Amino acid sequence: MAASDVPMSPELEQVDGEIQDIFRALQNGFQKIDKIKDSNRQSKQLEELTGKMRECKRLIKEFDRVLKDEEKRNTSEVNKQLNDKKQFMIKELNSYVTLRKTYQSSLGNKRIELFDAGNDHVAEDNVQMASEMSNQQLIDSGMKQMDQTDQAIERSKMVVAQTVEVGAQTATTLTQQTDQMKRIGNELDSVHFSLKKASQMVKEIGRQVATDKCIMAFLFLIVCGVIAIIVVKIVNPHNKNIPDIPGLAPPAPPAQNRKLLSIDGFRML
Repeated sequence: MAASDVPMSPELEQVDGEIQDIFRALQNGFQKIDKIKDSNRQSKQLEELTGKMRECKRLIKEFDRVLKDEEKRNTSEVNKQLNDKKQFMIKELNSYVTLRKTYQSSLGNKRIELFDAGNDHVAEDNVQMASEMSNQQLIDSGMKQMDQTDQAIERSKMVVAQTVEVGAQTATTLTQQTDQMKRIGNELDSVHFSLKKASQMVKEIGRQVATDKCIMAFLFLIVCGVIAIIVVKIVNPHNKNIPDIPGLAPPAPPAQNRKLLSIDGFRML
């Protein structure tokens, strides 16, 4: 189905053009694989084509997304044609995917890859044909692979042991920190209790100070009253309304008055 037969928006046309370019590149790429004799170059070419297939799959998803966004603006006939075009692109991509699997299977049957033997001069690119290897070589290669696997397992065990040790140390540290947090909580409770007791003592001291101030004020009033009585008694000693204060007798009469008082008393005798 040609692109000109289906009306498309500029965005859909752009995506469709990119998809068609990838399809042409895939067709030319698979045609080149048959002309390549070296298996390594065939594998590399196949990897490049696989990358193009992934990009084509992404573009088809983008095509479907734009199609759904524009579905309400198109007629039912146009939407049907666009969906048919999308299904046609999916089928074409699947055909290339199937072709890629066929080539992969063919390349896998042609050779086997051996692990690195550490000597580059043994075989070019470290690849040998299975038919060219003797039984002893196959056994040696297998034993070497087993040794490498054992070494990898030992390294994995060491990593696991180190991880377990680190986990145990972390658990111990967390336990210590938990105990320390508990001690801090207990100390905070003690501080809170001490602050509460101190607050009560401050209140009691405040009440005592207030009581002492009242007593001092009352004593001050008494002292002021006594001083006032003393002053009045000194100024007006004959005032009968003010009782005598013990220790504060009225002033003695003059000496002349005492003499006359004595004479009058003698006369009376």
